[in-house]
Amino acid sequence: MSEAKNNLHPRNRHQFRYDFKELVNALPELASFVRPNPYGDESIDFSDPKAVKTLNKALLKHFYGIAHWDIPEGYLCPPIPGRADYIHYAADLLTEDNGKIPTGSKISVLDIGIGANCVYPIIGNSEYGWSFVGSDIDQVAIRSARNIVNINPSLKGEIEIRHQLAKNKIFSGVIRKYERFDLTICNPPFHSSQAEALEGTKRKVRNLSGKNLSKPTLNFGGKANELWTPGGELAFISNMIEESKTFAKQCMWFTSLVSKSENLGFINARLKAADAQEIKTIPMTTGNKVSRMIAWSFLTEQEKHQWTAKWD
Repeated sequence: MSEAKNNLHPRNRHQFRYDFKELVNALPELASFVRPNPYGDESIDFSDPKAVKTLNKALLKHFYGIAHWDIPEGYLCPPIPGRADYIHYAADLLTEDNGKIPTGSKISVLDIGIGANCVYPIIGNSEYGWSFVGSDIDQVAIRSARNIVNINPSLKGEIEIRHQLAKNKIFSGVIRKYERFDLTICNPPFHSSQAEALEGTKRKVRNLSGKNLSKPTLNFGGKANELWTPGGELAFISNMIEESKTFAKQCMWFTSLVSKSENLGFINARLKAADAQEIKTIPMTTGNKVSRMIAWSFLTEQEKHQWTAKWD
């Protein structure tokens, strides 16, 4: 058996080093990108966007049964193991209120910023059978995500894509009047400027390939709205907290990834000021990247008990 990767969630299907024989079996076109790395192990060139995208296609087909997946050029091509970790830790969060992992389409999840790749809903639906609503401000991303859903029979009817028309809004205009979500998830743009996003890409290329490029190709892609926002992730999450108060009784748990640990103190202060009943910080580590999920709920213990009783 391949050597285990460090620190991934115990239920993450990507615990072990990629088995390229199995992946090529699932997607023969991956074979042309497989080559030995400096340690003599089979790998791909992670600084090559086509190689990264083809690896993702193979992973989604082999592990999640998604036969047809593609994204427009230049859009974010996310590392699958880290995306899976968020879903599994979110499942643990719901388990705390239920005593067991809630499964099936009765569990409704809202993905803020679904992107062109639709990866969080793919993994959440495949692993736990959850139904999803995904929102985005980018029309090209919306079309791409809808196409992925419509072309894969297992996803059709399980994932709904909504266009967020107001670029300065997060939940407003997406959550409908009497709609309820058990969970909201979000991987916010965490850079505060294009220059900062470029520096982040340089670091990623150095870490993955050992190459030091002054103008790196965005190997994992990413349009401006996917990578940066004025004020960075702190401003984005602050806005999310403020808006979440309006939907306090319509969502059981609000969550977001927080990339920068120095933002946690301010985020927690904002949540306390917003009168969140419960706040949790859940650490997550994928490879060299340390992140965490912040989760908050406005429901009392009794309200959560009444909410989860409807899951059975």
